[in-house]
Amino acid sequence: MNQTIKNQLIQLWQAGVNAVSGKQAVIQAFKNHPDFQPDLIIAVGKAASGMCLGALDAISAPCPAIVVTKYHHTDPQLSAKPDVEIIESAHPVPDENSLLGGKTILQAVSQMSENSKLLLLVSGGASALSECLPEETGLQDLQKITNEMLASGQSIAAINAKRKALSQIKDGKLLAQFKGLEALVFAISDVEGDDIQVIGSGTGDSRLINHKAQSQIIASNKIARDAVCAAAQTLNLPVNLNQETLYDDVFSIAPKIADALTTGQPGVYLWGGEPTIQLPANPGNGGRNQSLALAVAKEIQGKNNIHLLVAGTDGTDGPTDAAGGIINGQTFLINSQQAERDLQNANAGAYLRETDSIFISGPTNTNVMDLAIAIIE
Repeated sequence: MNQTIKNQLIQLWQAGVNAVSGKQAVIQAFKNHPDFQPDLIIAVGKAASGMCLGALDAISAPCPAIVVTKYHHTDPQLSAKPDVEIIESAHPVPDENSLLGGKTILQAVSQMSENSKLLLLVSGGASALSECLPEETGLQDLQKITNEMLASGQSIAAINAKRKALSQIKDGKLLAQFKGLEALVFAISDVEGDDIQVIGSGTGDSRLINHKAQSQIIASNKIARDAVCAAAQTLNLPVNLNQETLYDDVFSIAPKIADALTTGQPGVYLWGGEPTIQLPANPGNGGRNQSLALAVAKEIQGKNNIHLLVAGTDGTDGPTDAAGGIINGQTFLINSQQAERDLQNANAGAYLRETDSIFISGPTNTNVMDLAIAIIE
């Protein structure tokens, strides 16, 4: 791939991610609540570390905090903060630490005094990273249900509905245990429509609280996409398309992206959202973004003026260390037979690594779904 184009794609993606940084989003949100001093901060999700750092920087006095986030997603600055309890757990399939995280935050909230104030910071991934189950349901049951839902290619709305039915902290049940004076919820949206009842399966939903509570979406896919557009202008690249339409199976989305690119004019094309993928019985290495990248590569093979980056804004794509892939019209043709096999076997990550088409960013401390950014020369 042309190195200049590759660098531009990464620069555009990074601009979008920076605009929805968990730390900066919380600091900015606190400007509307200058007098709010919490007695406890709870941060849950992939962006929990950055969000908690932002809160600790924004408030005027020291405050204890509980952070539940994905393994290896804790900022070293947060680890050095006093009075911060950090629990790292598994995503997308919960583990023992997920149950520990759920139990810990539920106990903490339910034990707060009547005159206390709570700051709850929620971001994508909270559904798997923290959970509290009824006595009749065990971890193995939860893992089995989660694996079945992920493999079936169900939408996040359908998955969250099942999670809410099982959980003792989702669907507003966590905040229902808060008996204090005031709760403030800041959420980074990783769902279509930016619905607080859906983010983290409703971990930050305050409908069941019978006293003062406020919820605010502080970062979203639209904010990230708008930042990509602004960055494209600084590169003198016209933006020809900006849509939040990545809400279908990757094999249905790929031809639509390819059609827009093969018939489009030079410039930047941008999509946001969260596609789904139906996995085979024994999937290989990769996630939905790597599969979508390779699926589009198949559709545009031979079109050497088209370049595309597809990646999760959280920096991780499925159970891998990659965020997604960067492809062009030659990617699929390097070994088309192997590419086709890997695409069908949900092993796109292996092919992208072998062809130097993988995109690895590391954790980003945010999560506003995925971005697909294309440049047509």
